[in-house]
Amino acid sequence: MDTNQDTLLFRFASKSLKYFLLVLFCIAIAYVLSTGLGILQIIPILLYLLQQLLLPLGIILLCLMTIAVIFESLR
Repeated sequence: MDTNQDTLLFRFASKSLKYFLLVLFCIAIAYVLSTGLGILQIIPILLYLLQQLLLPLGIILLCLMTIAVIFESLR
């Protein structure tokens, strides 16, 4: 039995999800550190980044994961 049975789409979607969640975790750490240290000028930048860049990427990634799961279940 081949150990690498996942499709290319599923591997790409899971790797993309991993890095997307890592970026969200890093933004959460930056937010906590900025509020804790009193550097409040970075908070609007982080919110803009979340709204304008990460929200659409998250929606696209969710659709990609859904397509990958459907293709894997049909195989």
